[in-house]
Amino acid sequence: MYPYAQTNIQLFNQLRREGYSNTDLCCIHNAYQLVIPLFTGCFRASGKTFIAHLVGTASILCALHVPAKVIAAGLLHAAYASGDFGDGGKGFSDVKHQHIKRAVGEEVEDYVAKYTFLRWNEQTIPTIRDRLDALDPTDRNVVLIRLANELEEYLDLGILYCGDVKYQRYMNHNNHYMVEMAEKLGFPTLAVELATVFKETALAEIPVELRNQSSHSASFFLVPNSYRKRLSVAFSHWLVSKLHHLSSAIVHKLRHLPFAIGMRMKSHVKS
Repeated sequence: MYPYAQTNIQLFNQLRREGYSNTDLCCIHNAYQLVIPLFTGCFRASGKTFIAHLVGTASILCALHVPAKVIAAGLLHAAYASGDFGDGGKGFSDVKHQHIKRAVGEEVEDYVAKYTFLRWNEQTIPTIRDRLDALDPTDRNVVLIRLANELEEYLDLGILYCGDVKYQRYMNHNNHYMVEMAEKLGFPTLAVELATVFKETALAEIPVELRNQSSHSASFFLVPNSYRKRLSVAFSHWLVSKLHHLSSAIVHKLRHLPFAIGMRMKSHVKS
């Protein structure tokens, strides 16, 4: 077990213990208030709530004593990629950009956007490692957020519970490059923890029964049954209302039909 927060309250208490100011706490609290509507009902492939993963990522960054805005960005790092903005789409958009910017400010949003556009895969990771010294402070912090995300994915053998598809995708990342990146960024403790969880994961075996057996190889949303019922009831009410208006219109036309026919017959007789 690792001592990182998994709930907002644990995170807030950790921040207070680490001596972050009230202004810092307000920044991170605002980020969490945005997390709630974006990730309610969202789960990782392992079955873990997405919010717990986001809080865990922010907690790792807090333990590294990075600026509060970097922690806030860690809390929101998946907003563009996986957050539910109500438009049914994923990825960056101007509307989402303004939404996040209004909630947490331009600097935090900039971190989140750059995190989203950072290509992170088996081919790009070695290149990022080689170019790390040439990156500006903002981009270095973006890479740090990504490393915190990676650590959180592997904590408590979490990646093994996601199922074989995601496990194979992550194990192809040449993990030793990430350990080197943490060292080059000046966070030796993070490097040690990454190396430790990578080794623990490689050696561990999880019973098949506990692994993700569903069709979800990535995060997914689950709508509560009561909400589904409310949606069906709302749709039924809407449909009944439409049918009522339609039937009223038909009845209205039928009532005036004899009069209209009579007028037409009179006009024909006169002609």
